[in-house]
Amino acid sequence: MTGSHPRPTAAATRGALAQAVAPERLHERVLEWYAGAQRDLPWRHGDASAWGIFVSEVMLQQTPVARVLPVWTEWMQRWPEPADLAAEAPGEAVRAWGRLGYPRRALRLHSAAVAMTERHGGKVPMSESELSTLPGVGAYTAAAVATFAFGERTVVVDTNVRRVIARAVTGDEYAAASPTRAEHTLATSLVPEDSDRARTWSVAVMELGALVCTARAPRCGECPVLDLCRWQSLGRPAHEGPPRRGQAWAGTDRQMRGALLRRLRESPGPVPRSVLEGVSDNVVQRERCLDSLVADGLVEPLARDFFRLPGALGS
Repeated sequence: MTGSHPRPTAAATRGALAQAVAPERLHERVLEWYAGAQRDLPWRHGDASAWGIFVSEVMLQQTPVARVLPVWTEWMQRWPEPADLAAEAPGEAVRAWGRLGYPRRALRLHSAAVAMTERHGGKVPMSESELSTLPGVGAYTAAAVATFAFGERTVVVDTNVRRVIARAVTGDEYAAASPTRAEHTLATSLVPEDSDRARTWSVAVMELGALVCTARAPRCGECPVLDLCRWQSLGRPAHEGPPRRGQAWAGTDRQMRGALLRRLRESPGPVPRSVLEGVSDNVVQRERCLDSLVADGLVEPLARDFFRLPGALGS
């Protein structure tokens, strides 16, 4: 009588399949698709400056391209070099940020521009390691700018890239809630050796995740790696982790903070508390959000109960 063998778990099966994927086949398919499907975006043009690429990467975090395009264009016209932004008050960066969301990114961009001006001769640092020393620059931004602006071969992993790799290579509908060391190791193993090819690969996988391998309703029929996709070969198993919920907006502190900032952006000078009180009748939430904006450095309290954007002109 022969002994029975335990059936491999889904995770073990996916791990074995991931190891069987040939990176070269993925490269060929994705790069060929990108050559014809890429969007015509100004920060991808051959004449795009390193500063323009840097600004785009900060703006694009958690924000759709359609919303970023007009704001990016206005920023680059007004502040074509880091020194141009550094010469302005940080409040002007917040004002120009408009409704992109997560306005602390505007302050980080201003701080990075100041650092570039003071420590790097007004230029964007050329290496991932140097970029990482700029205030407010995390691992993703440093890697993306080093790759897209200077051609450094490195690993660029954003939400779109994580989702494509999870589905196509490991067979999971979604990546883990937070990046893991194993995930980064796998992404590293997929980067082509040639630096130019690596640069195009990084942006191509992002584009695939943004346009085809989307979080909701992926357009699998249009995917260039459909027949190589592990998630497909496993029968598109459903996500096994915690439920994935979209971010609420109406009635949240984020909405309230945005409304308060909008009042301040629309004014050329300091704003009295009475004007901010008109944003909402919810006194507790309104004051909590105003306090948090002050704590984050996005709003500056003045004498006689007036408020303004940080260092804004016209006071």
